[in-house]
Amino acid sequence: MLTLTWVPGEPPARVAYAVSRAVGSAVERNRVRRRLRALVAEAAAQLRPGAYLVGTAPRAARSSYQGLRDDLRRALAQLGHGE
Repeated sequence: MLTLTWVPGEPPARVAYAVSRAVGSAVERNRVRRRLRALVAEAAAQLRPGAYLVGTAPRAARSSYQGLRDDLRRALAQLGHGE
């Protein structure tokens, strides 16, 4: 449901969010974006310097906060940024 792209670079870690219109209305997209920002803030210690792009699938709007957290943890682990 989440894709995470990382490009190594200078500190600090910078994060951008790509939440397409396919996710839903502006209210739904903004809710997903707020949740992702909160989750990335929780995971800030795991982020290496560079640029990150967090992308979402349309079903992200129907996912719970815990579901998004699990997806973000999996994506970070795939990049080798896990705990």
